[in-house]
Amino acid sequence: MPIVHVHLLSGRTAEQNRQIIREVSKATAKSADVPLENVRVLLHEVPKSNWGTGGILKDEVKSD
Repeated sequence: MPIVHVHLLSGRTAEQNRQIIREVSKATAKSADVPLENVRVLLHEVPKSNWGTGGILKDEVKSD
């Protein structure tokens, strides 16, 4: 049973999260050759204040 962890910045809608889970599940099932119902996807939403790129917090960046 594949388990996929996806870390992403918080702020997406419930529908966007559903779409991510749906598409990641389908891709994983196909590439791992397992039934779709055996794939588990966990979304880990991280606040922009806890995510840094290049030494700068994402909540300090004007555009993302």
